[in-house]
Amino acid sequence: MINVAGIRFSVHPLFVIIMLTSIFTGRFLELIALFAIVFVHEMGHVVAARALGVKVMAVQMLPFGGMALLEDRGHMGAHSEIIIAAAGPLQNLLLIIITIIFRWTGVWDSPFAVYFIECNVFIALFNLLPILPLDGGKICQALCSMSMPYHSTLLWCSRISVVFSCLVVGYALLPWILYGGALQLNILLIGSFLLYSNIMDHRHIPFRFLRFLMHRDQAFTRHLLRGSLVQPIITEASKPLDTLLRLLRREKYHFIYVMNPEGQIVAVVPEQKVITSFLSGTPRS
Repeated sequence: MINVAGIRFSVHPLFVIIMLTSIFTGRFLELIALFAIVFVHEMGHVVAARALGVKVMAVQMLPFGGMALLEDRGHMGAHSEIIIAAAGPLQNLLLIIITIIFRWTGVWDSPFAVYFIECNVFIALFNLLPILPLDGGKICQALCSMSMPYHSTLLWCSRISVVFSCLVVGYALLPWILYGGALQLNILLIGSFLLYSNIMDHRHIPFRFLRFLMHRDQAFTRHLLRGSLVQPIITEASKPLDTLLRLLRREKYHFIYVMNPEGQIVAVVPEQKVITSFLSGTPRS
């Protein structure tokens, strides 16, 4: 592990073993090219995050790709998350364009250049699948959070991720099932890893939602500074607090209007008071 400009760069031990194995199988050059492509992809996330004022804690090179770990304390909006997520595949697109120009000009016209383009296409398209924590999954989640309550966003994006992870596993098994062909082992391992991760992540939705509530103070500051419109929530006094909080939207600030059976407003409560009451276990007054 090395530290550069406050960012920890690390390589998974299994990735090192794979690199050493590639030396004996004659695939070392291809693996180095793949490593470089993934690294450039992740640096796209890093540059975009830093440009938007989001702290990058670490970049991990895993056996099946890379991952940039960002610090999110509630100040990062959906638009910023989309830009940061899209910056990775954009680097692959730039590498493809540069390689095509090199081929046209004769600077780099070899079969390996075609392999380089194909790797970039695969990594970019695969990362755009709507599966968390892939870029496509993050973009899907950010887009959903702009129009849906955040709890529903977490729930549905987790379900979508599980479904598409199953499709990836099915795609890897398809040649073997249909005509006894060889397993697409790399895709099968990646799909299985994503499926397991998302099944476990689905169980942690209550904790992710709790973290969202704990960081809503930063969101209030952001809305106050830019003068956002308030999103009203209408409720009756007897409705449980956790049910109310599941209606909160990530990109909005809320006032809760408490009404009696006659349709009269008996109280107007800012969302922070409801969140504080819920987190402290204070009963509704």
